[in-house]
Amino acid sequence: MARIKLTKGELKKQRDALKQYERYLPTLQLKKQQLQLEILRQSVILEEKKCNQEKIISSIISWIGLLEDPIISIKPYLVINKITTGLKNIAGIDIPVYEKTEFAPAEYDLFLAPLWVDAAIDHLRDYISLDTEISVIGKGIIILKQELRITTQRVNLFEKIKIPESKENIRLIKIYIGDQLSNAVGRCKIAKRKIEDFVLEEASV
Repeated sequence: MARIKLTKGELKKQRDALKQYERYLPTLQLKKQQLQLEILRQSVILEEKKCNQEKIISSIISWIGLLEDPIISIKPYLVINKITTGLKNIAGIDIPVYEKTEFAPAEYDLFLAPLWVDAAIDHLRDYISLDTEISVIGKGIIILKQELRITTQRVNLFEKIKIPESKENIRLIKIYIGDQLSNAVGRCKIAKRKIEDFVLEEASV
């Protein structure tokens, strides 16, 4: 603990600091709770998206071999043209939010292409879109966890260090000032008694 000045000015400074810490702490605690809840919510969504991805894999596993058909390649139709994301504010922190994935146009001869092509493109685009969404959600969770770590450190700083330190400083200063006042009163009484004794002595002469 840093050495403090045992003065009335320092007492006011410590009291003001304590008020500020105690006013700011509930805001930090609320932010911490909001971040924890959002991390939990985003983690649940992430697991749901991963489950949906697994379902797509299960649905295409029976005909995945058709993708090697030399007649047509669907790879050009799985090229991502654009990924659109937005922002969501959680406790003052912006995290990315997935909106949509746009692919290159699927232009091919419907009469010449095998029947499975349409379904394959749709399923694989859904898989890629989910993969992109999972990535965006993951980035958001990382940002939230970083902010939660910083906020938790601040909460601990206020709860365990700053507030107890200010309270202890106030206690020490009040004790010192109280002692100084007691000593001053004592000196005044001694001085008064000496003056009275002197006056009485002079009067008796």
